[in-house]
Amino acid sequence: MALLEFLNTISPVGLAASALALAGALGLLLGGLNWRGIGLGIGGVLFAGLFVGHWTSVAGLHLAPEMLEFVREFGLIIFVFTIGIQVGPGFFATLQKAGLQFNIIAASIVILGVLTTVALHFIAGIPVPALVGLMSGAVTNTPGLGAATQVLKDSGVPSEVISEASLGYAVAYPFGILGILLTMIAVRQVLRVRIEQEEAEFEASRSRGSKELPAINVVVRNANLEGLELGEVPDLYDQGVVVSRLKRGDTLMHPLRSMALHMGDVLHLVGPAEKLHAMVLILGEEVDVSITSTKGTQLSWQRVAVTSQKALGKHIRDLGLEERSVSISRVTRAGTQLPVEPDLAVQFGDILTVVGAPGDIEAVKPLFGDQVKSLELVQFSGVFFGIFLGVLLGSIPIAFPGLPAPLKLGLAGGPLVAAILLSRIGFLGPFVFFMPPVANHALRELGIVLFLSAVGLKAGGQFVDTLIHGPGLQWMMYGIVITLVPLMIVGFVARVVYRVNYLSLSGVLAGSMTDPPALAFANGMSNSAAASVGYASVYPLVMCMRILAPQIIVLLLM
Repeated sequence: MALLEFLNTISPVGLAASALALAGALGLLLGGLNWRGIGLGIGGVLFAGLFVGHWTSVAGLHLAPEMLEFVREFGLIIFVFTIGIQVGPGFFATLQKAGLQFNIIAASIVILGVLTTVALHFIAGIPVPALVGLMSGAVTNTPGLGAATQVLKDSGVPSEVISEASLGYAVAYPFGILGILLTMIAVRQVLRVRIEQEEAEFEASRSRGSKELPAINVVVRNANLEGLELGEVPDLYDQGVVVSRLKRGDTLMHPLRSMALHMGDVLHLVGPAEKLHAMVLILGEEVDVSITSTKGTQLSWQRVAVTSQKALGKHIRDLGLEERSVSISRVTRAGTQLPVEPDLAVQFGDILTVVGAPGDIEAVKPLFGDQVKSLELVQFSGVFFGIFLGVLLGSIPIAFPGLPAPLKLGLAGGPLVAAILLSRIGFLGPFVFFMPPVANHALRELGIVLFLSAVGLKAGGQFVDTLIHGPGLQWMMYGIVITLVPLMIVGFVARVVYRVNYLSLSGVLAGSMTDPPALAFANGMSNSAAASVGYASVYPLVMCMRILAPQIIVLLLM
């Protein structure tokens, strides 16, 4: 009684803040508990919020609804924006080559899950708010829950009805984690998959098509090239192939476009594998010789970070590197090596491999900035401006044929799409859209903890009653159907019909649910990177689809 009397003396804002903090603290502790790598993860915050919300309801404590509403939506905005910043640079690249097949598989799981959800609505008569919550929980996708609650609110649904989405999410979430693991086990056992064989096949395929830019040494044997300047060699420089070193006799030189070629010269070429093969046919033959002699011209290379505002957006051809006697052999952006082409524009955070004499490299560094500490700082002006644009974008009504009302990206989709596009652009005027991975992770965790805590607190008063006396157990069974049907069908078809590598398929299945515990389980089966590659390949597209799907369901069914 004394504790309740004390709590009632706290201001409404202070009481709500205390409840949010308690739910976050307990939820993170709960989510950290696991058995063989399987646990609730960040979903533990929701269950802690439900517990605290139930307790405050029983105790008669009043939590300021306006504050919970703001915290929920602002937390969601921060969360989806940081996700967009993280996946944006590699979003479009994942739709190419092998990633295309992986994304088709993952997209099929999402679409089949939506169709299963809609079918359950007509068969079992599940209310739409609970339906979209069940779907998000069954696929362990928290941003989907955020999108669902936002579109329900925009549709004028009362707050107590919107809370059904949170309740549906909570009852479906636990099996959502187990369902993906059961699917991986079922595919492996039924089809008698041998992990060692899958590892060998993956490593063989990766060696044939490495995503990193390869480098080779080529000796000039083509007599037609004698005396020709490097810049005049067909396809050299303009097809993403760069000459980073030239060895003539025992002398190592920095190659300039104006330098004349001679028979017997050895060129160190960097670029896409297929382009390198074409250059071998033009120049002569590939050789396995050392090209690191320091006799003659001193030559070295350094990695230089792009941090200067003046360099942002400039094309490599316009940087005047030739006159400075240096060249760029590699550009690494967001962990991916890009072919060095003349029209490639540099962005904040790019890591350039600069080749030349040490003094020339030092002289060119101020052009790019190379302030490594700047890469550890959050560009908050870009973050807030990006969020501003994202909220505006999410508020624009978009009319689609067949939909009874215009579709809005909302506070979940707008900031996500804006972040993907802005991080792809890199900068806009004085605003730089770059975030260090550590800071991105911290802000993302903060946003999702705030969102889940607020959701749990708002729904906690109804959770126990819904589970025991209401349709909670039935909803749980429907959630199991939504989880298993798409995963099992697509998983077996992908393996049996399309012969997708099992380890890669496991990563794709985990990515289709945006489920880190499932990825950890897949990684535990093998030391290969196959599962992680599959997960990362589909994550950006799936995240966007999971956020848009609840909005489409609400607009179609309500």
